[in-house]
Amino acid sequence: MAIVAEAIGDGARQRRACEIVGLDVRTYQRWSLQGPGEDGRMGPNTEPANKLTALERQRILEVATSTRFRDMSPKQIVPHLADRGEYLGSESSFYRVLHDHDAMTHRSPAKRPSTSAPREHAATGPGQVWSWDITYLRSSVRGAFHYLYLIEDVWSRKVVGWAVHDEEAMEHAAVLIDATTAASRVDTRNLVLHSDNGGPMKGSTMLATLQRLGIVASFSRPSVSDDNPYSEALFRTLKYRPEYPQKPFASIEAAQAWVAWFVGWYNDEHLHSAIGFVTPAQRHAGDDESILANRTTVYEKARRRHPNRWSGEVRNWERVTVVKLNPSDAAAAPTMAQDIAA
Repeated sequence: MAIVAEAIGDGARQRRACEIVGLDVRTYQRWSLQGPGEDGRMGPNTEPANKLTALERQRILEVATSTRFRDMSPKQIVPHLADRGEYLGSESSFYRVLHDHDAMTHRSPAKRPSTSAPREHAATGPGQVWSWDITYLRSSVRGAFHYLYLIEDVWSRKVVGWAVHDEEAMEHAAVLIDATTAASRVDTRNLVLHSDNGGPMKGSTMLATLQRLGIVASFSRPSVSDDNPYSEALFRTLKYRPEYPQKPFASIEAAQAWVAWFVGWYNDEHLHSAIGFVTPAQRHAGDDESILANRTTVYEKARRRHPNRWSGEVRNWERVTVVKLNPSDAAAAPTMAQDIAA
């Protein structure tokens, strides 16, 4: 207090003088009114008992920056380690260590999108609610594009059908729906197919195909771009992968080859945060139940080994049993940002 008062007397600004000595300006003003006394700031006088050791912090840094995990977020890394029977720390510990070593960099220039919700559709298993859309893929011809048609199962997040064409057409969409329903062997009479209001989605050929198959058509509201969050999130994941080509695709065959690789990675390797950090293929097949149960066992064992590091229950690895497309409860509405697994 005396040092700050002396600095202010010599012409220094109060706020700057407080910052230099590590004292909040509000605290200084309050203490000035209270008069002299002991240091009234409250804070920990000892290190927390569950603090990571230097060796443990170094191990977390080595794993997070390794070739295997360097392109994954801590939310992806921790479940992978749990599947291998390893526990190094929570996501918060990983983030804290990476921040301390200046190893956290935001790679995406995109802004966080907003959302709104039309009619609700709920899925309790695969083959009940699908979402589909079309996105552009740059071609080698300036002003021309390849078009990726992609269908996703909302419950499992698995890509169940896709195709790449040189044009947007309802005929291509109808053929893809026919082929995907046949390959997936779903009961089309209990299937909802959601899309936006584009021409290929609402064309006569497409609508006739849906009617013939008994599929319930669901559409986003006009001029509302985020009524189809699952497909939008999937396209964002696709185009923000480190492997996504920075240059246009040389041919439609090159585009098809890359999409085939992405679908294989997304379905069989990608741990999706919205479904408990399991792969879409695992959830689609029902294997996620045993995987999540095993993770709970790994965490319970870790807590028994180091009980002082746990202030409550272990992480909740319960299975997500219901997934809603555009839920009527606005607070529970899925946003595109929430459904992206980065």
